[in-house]
Amino acid sequence: MQMRYRRLGTSGLRLSELSLGSWLTFGKQITDETAEALMRMAYENGINFFDNAETYARGESERVMGRILKKVDWPRDTWTVSSKVFFGSGGKLPTQVGLHRKHVVEACHDAMKRLQVDHLDLYFCHRPDPDTPIAETVWTMHQLIMQGKVMYWGTSEWSAAEIKEAHGVAEKHHLIAPVMEQPQYNMFHREKVEREFAPLYDTVGLGTTIWSPLASGILSGKHTLEGDASSRLRMAGLEWLKERELNEARLKKVDELKITAAGLGLSLPVFAIAWCLKNPRVSTVMLGASKTAQLEENLKAVEAQDLFTPEVMIHVEKVLGGEKLSTW
Repeated sequence: MQMRYRRLGTSGLRLSELSLGSWLTFGKQITDETAEALMRMAYENGINFFDNAETYARGESERVMGRILKKVDWPRDTWTVSSKVFFGSGGKLPTQVGLHRKHVVEACHDAMKRLQVDHLDLYFCHRPDPDTPIAETVWTMHQLIMQGKVMYWGTSEWSAAEIKEAHGVAEKHHLIAPVMEQPQYNMFHREKVEREFAPLYDTVGLGTTIWSPLASGILSGKHTLEGDASSRLRMAGLEWLKERELNEARLKKVDELKITAAGLGLSLPVFAIAWCLKNPRVSTVMLGASKTAQLEENLKAVEAQDLFTPEVMIHVEKVLGGEKLSTW
């Protein structure tokens, strides 16, 4: 498998088409040894982006990743790492959460310490903050970049209107605008990436680092309504995820997609990830593997995307039962 790379929006930064995320895994679901094995396999197969956030495992995810990065000692100019700010790393006092200047700056410093790096390559505003003026956040991010602590900043789960407002502030004051957004995107969650953000790709050059290509595991093809206790959708605290994602109509579509994937000689997870890669508006697809065998399998999606002919794409649209939202 030969990794391929795409520009992060209209920036000059090129990220691997597949990247490795750490939500629910590092510092929580898997051992540190497994986390290291996953990162080594990812890097050896050309992945150059490792995603994290202050809130993942209350900061422990970044500590685990930081220890691994220090141990493997890869040249710093061969990989990128991210953090996200909003939810905090455990504390819930007003000064410990949000996108106001105090928390954004302090969270940046804390993330660098946990990750054991002297700068963050990508820094995301993890959610919009209704209590902080967007202008304050834009100015703060610009200043962090000017200080060399952040290379690129972006948003996660913001609306198109909020991203547009941030760009308006940046343009007015000649500041550095957000480069990327991190939305959920998969066969069952398409509206935001394909329709809402459509005007932003060409106007502001928006890049996307999409998460949950397997729809929280639904597109792994292993779930049933009964499920099993080891399923991610049945992890303590994720009841809301199970309620949102798991239903009979969706599982019926999964069964049909599994047949289509098999016809192409692909497993359903590889099929689903490759489908995401067919969208040229996707800068990188973040994988959330918990086992090396799982990551090894999912890496096949890079080449599998070439099997998605127009006929296959049309068939997938029919199975999903909706109109094509995209313009590519």
